[in-house]
Amino acid sequence: MSLDPSFSLRSTTVSRLRAAGCVFAEDEAELLFATAGSTGELDAMVARRAAGLPIEHVVGWADFSGLRIAVDPGVFVPRRRTEFLVGQAVGLARPGAVCVDLCCGSGAAGAVLLSAVEGVEVHASDIEPAAVRCARRNVEPLGGRVYEGDLFAPLPSALRGRVEVLVANVPYVPTEEVGLLPPEAREHEPLVALDGGADGLDVLRRVAAEAADWLAPGGHLLVETSERQAARAVEAVSGHGLTPRVVTSEELYATVLVSTRSAVS
Repeated sequence: MSLDPSFSLRSTTVSRLRAAGCVFAEDEAELLFATAGSTGELDAMVARRAAGLPIEHVVGWADFSGLRIAVDPGVFVPRRRTEFLVGQAVGLARPGAVCVDLCCGSGAAGAVLLSAVEGVEVHASDIEPAAVRCARRNVEPLGGRVYEGDLFAPLPSALRGRVEVLVANVPYVPTEEVGLLPPEAREHEPLVALDGGADGLDVLRRVAAEAADWLAPGGHLLVETSERQAARAVEAVSGHGLTPRVVTSEELYATVLVSTRSAVS
């Protein structure tokens, strides 16, 4: 049951959040009021948020593409810009399509695909045990499967050559820039979900090297990247039996690389 806060409690909560540097203090206060069951619980939640814990870790969920995605402490928080990546995947997935969500984190992409596309078969994987536990809560009740392991390694071999939509929200922050991320990310999210290597494209290269073996003819690999990395990301997937194109969203400040396997098997 959510709190019905008095004016005084509302004002005090917003002031505490502002003092802690929360830019959207009013909005976050409303989330906390809706989640806390008592003033004592509210106080503890405000204290965790003021200490720097991401608001999604404090309340235990994130709003993503209209779904409430469970997000446990220590798990990568799905970004709003990633809704563009997942929207592109939904647009390419036909009813009944076989889809894979690599580096799935909380499983947000897989959950959206299962909710938005009729009859899809979704398999997701992540190397982080905490992420896998969280993703199973989001994906498996909807009919998907989640595996623990490095990229393609834990996936059933029967999926080779059958995947029509492959979403890989790989880490793409260059190693030397990880320290420049907001404290919420660098202190409370797993490094493996952030650090993309020297130029930010190491994991993308590994995915691209194997993707064509897993994709069905005409299947698509979709990866989020940054605008300044887009040209190098195109180079990273070229030469692996994939034809890349870049799509962007100015509204969400999002850049997505869509790479397609030849329709000729």
